[in-house]
Amino acid sequence: MNVHEFAELAAGHALGALTIYDERAFQEALAQHPEWAGILDADAATVAELAESVAEVEPPARVRAALLAQISGADRHAVEVTADVADAIPDASPLVAPPLEDPALEPLEDPAPEPFGAAAEPATVRDVVEPPTSTEAIQTAARRTWTRGLLALAASFVLLIAIGTGVAYLGDRLREPADVRALNQIEAAADSQSATVQVEGGGTATAHWSPSSGKAVLVTDGLDEAGAKQTYELWFVRGGTPVSAGVFDTDRAGDATTLLDGSMQAGDTIAVTVEPAGGSPTGQPSSDPILTIPTA
Repeated sequence: MNVHEFAELAAGHALGALTIYDERAFQEALAQHPEWAGILDADAATVAELAESVAEVEPPARVRAALLAQISGADRHAVEVTADVADAIPDASPLVAPPLEDPALEPLEDPAPEPFGAAAEPATVRDVVEPPTSTEAIQTAARRTWTRGLLALAASFVLLIAIGTGVAYLGDRLREPADVRALNQIEAAADSQSATVQVEGGGTATAHWSPSSGKAVLVTDGLDEAGAKQTYELWFVRGGTPVSAGVFDTDRAGDATTLLDGSMQAGDTIAVTVEPAGGSPTGQPSSDPILTIPTA
């Protein structure tokens, strides 16, 4: 598993969205690469910060006032939930209570029994008015709905941040020089190996290679400049025969990260010589190597 794949699993772990198999792969990768723990810490901090920012929200006072005014009103022939209440409770449609029976009307009398076999008139059914929902129940429902909405919004923010982080990370990887990208691939390989030597004249050089990929990268630190008309040339010394693997120059600090040309083979020795600008004109080293790193 490379660091990019680990970053994707770390985001899912922080959200608690990994499957059993992905969680196992995540834990194994973290144990093998403790230096990647910073990625997990950043994701966990983002989730915690968003969770702490979500507080319980009370519905506006105007909702309660409007509701009480409707319930206690003198004219109860059309008790209607106002638009403010409907807006506060999602998916709620205006509720209209049916008109109440006028007490001044005479009560209905039981109809006289009809002869056997005569068509029966449909019975009159009085409208039933259910008692209005209490203010506390409506406020509780509204508060629960709003809180769930805010939590859903917070979860969306976490996903957007994770996606944005992944896109930014991918963009950074695409902008990486080929030499640095190759070094990351080698370090992520299961059979990655490295060795460091001191360079004659000062500085150090570290070779990184992976037999499965056939790639090798040399990283120098504090190496003297080769000179205006000279350059450093890399070699694979294979069975006593040097094979050119490209040239490189260092920056002012003597640092350089260089991917060796060609495919490394088992048992190769990596060597560096100082050659005329552009590389050895004969295809063979023109001087003794300033460093050699066996890979066997």
